[in-house]
Amino acid sequence: MENRIKVVLVDKKRTNKWLAEQLGCSPTTVSKWCTNVSQPPMDTFVKIAELLEVNISELLRLEKKNEVESNS
Repeated sequence: MENRIKVVLVDKKRTNKWLAEQLGCSPTTVSKWCTNVSQPPMDTFVKIAELLEVNISELLRLEKKNEVESNS
């Protein structure tokens, strides 16, 4: 399963380092989120969504859009 934070960062042409600076955390922490080693707390998900200008559901979606549409 693709990591949604990583996908949105790429779509928005942003880096792990940029996100870490915006959130005041280490790039290593963001890297762990992007590789599914760990997950940020829900309040951090909200901040990430705001920073990347996406609806939080875009970050929390468990299935890829194509999979959902093909199962409809």
